[in-house]
Amino acid sequence: MCLKFFTLIAALLFVITACKNTPKSTTPDQTEESSESPTVMEAYLLTYFKDDTHSLHMALSTDGYSFTDINEGKPIVAGDSIASQKGIRDPHISRGPDGAFYVVMTDLHLFAKNLGYRETTWERPIEEYDWGNNKGFVMMKSYDLIHWEHTNFLFDEHFEGFDEIGCAWAPQSIYDPEEGKMMVYYTMRMGHGLTKLYYSYANENFTTLTEPQPLFEYPDDSIQILDADITKLPDGKYCMMYVAQENPIGVKMAFSDSINSGYVYNPEWVDREPGSCEAPNVWQRIDSDNYVLMYDIYSINPHNFGFVETSDFENFKDLGHFNEGKMKTTNFTSPKHGAVIQLTRAESQKLAQHWEYTLNFE
Repeated sequence: MCLKFFTLIAALLFVITACKNTPKSTTPDQTEESSESPTVMEAYLLTYFKDDTHSLHMALSTDGYSFTDINEGKPIVAGDSIASQKGIRDPHISRGPDGAFYVVMTDLHLFAKNLGYRETTWERPIEEYDWGNNKGFVMMKSYDLIHWEHTNFLFDEHFEGFDEIGCAWAPQSIYDPEEGKMMVYYTMRMGHGLTKLYYSYANENFTTLTEPQPLFEYPDDSIQILDADITKLPDGKYCMMYVAQENPIGVKMAFSDSINSGYVYNPEWVDREPGSCEAPNVWQRIDSDNYVLMYDIYSINPHNFGFVETSDFENFKDLGHFNEGKMKTTNFTSPKHGAVIQLTRAESQKLAQHWEYTLNFE
């Protein structure tokens, strides 16, 4: 009896010891190559596109001021390899609670006829569907920023009544903690109507969306709105930056206690441009209470990004444009419709090494 008892105790001790020594499972982006905490952010990743490539580009920064393209200004994912129209626009990147990175992009090519991708200027007649008509998005998911799974999502293939969709532009994604899902929100036009803001929820694999629901109604229903960007603030509220096509076209903001409804209109303009701009994106500086609003100024030649900074979303300091102030690009020019997220040192170094770019931390 005693022998059996001590044998049982020994076996239990072996199991406990083995369990303690078994490493926790990690997703690829959580596996660190140094002793740093996986939650310590030390770099910034900028996604953008350019008109001459209609493809996905990426740039890194270690200080949040100077950005360097990781592939010397060339695409990291070619638009003609992932999009039904052989080109993408408006790439947006976010991080999910599952450790994955999510990229959503407009499935649209403005110059597809010139490049021989189609025989017409637009995919469908402009008389029936207006300028830039398209029907959906490219959705991508990755755990390491290098290997991506992608899906083409076209609204008319999934929902009744969407054969007359006029356009689906500028998608972005954010995690909704109440729903426990990634929410994709975007600009959409039905037929010859005005562009409005909508949202859907993605499935776990980030391959399909639920039927569109209205996100925000502008008080003047004769004004087009587009290009929403939602940020969760420290007090739990949500700030939505968006574009109102007034004169000039620019960035406004609205606030809500809910991620997908209840946004309250604010008449103040946020950008500091005398001309028109679009594509707002808000990102927080590492170890700081300051947030940067970045936007695409298409009313100047060459087009450029503009920046303002705030800590309270009431007072905004003008930081100027890329390469005309504190904000710099080192090896690329004229980016369009960008988005920025924070990365750990290991995540950024792994991405840089893959593209044979040396990323230096001071």
